[in-house]
Amino acid sequence: MGKSVLQDWVMELPFMQQTVLLTAIRGPDNTPKYGPVKMLMRWYRRCVLLSAMDGRALTDPYETNGGSFTGPSLEVAPKDRLKGSNIEWEGAMDLLVDRYLQTVDALPHHFHLHFMRAAAIIGYKHPDRRIRDWWFTVYVRFCRDMHVNCERLGDMDRRLGDSRAQWLQYADPATAD
Repeated sequence: MGKSVLQDWVMELPFMQQTVLLTAIRGPDNTPKYGPVKMLMRWYRRCVLLSAMDGRALTDPYETNGGSFTGPSLEVAPKDRLKGSNIEWEGAMDLLVDRYLQTVDALPHHFHLHFMRAAAIIGYKHPDRRIRDWWFTVYVRFCRDMHVNCERLGDMDRRLGDSRAQWLQYADPATAD
């Protein structure tokens, strides 16, 4: 079997959930390369993809690896690098989400919907509890910002479970085909 850039946990998901994750990978055009959107996208990619530089999962947003596509989202002081992956990153990443949400009106709505659904998948399915819990909180924040209810895990699994009949139960007739 060939190699894949996807992390193993992603390949265990239904195809529809994998597709949702992949639709958000690129991020939106016309946003600053080092702005909050692109820096948050780097962390997102680290949670889904393997680093093209060495074929491994990058499990914190500080680690200096991954080029610019999956590069670090946060800078860490050299003295703190000695602590490794135990560095507290959630608070700093929460501030990045604050900045993302403060600029979300300037983003394509279609991108933000894909990203919100991708955050839900990571928030429900990522194997690392710390990463999973953080992304679930991001998903909740995205839903609150849009004034919509969060989709429950069972509903998401039925809607994105590779069954056309189940997917159609959640689709609007105007856009079902």
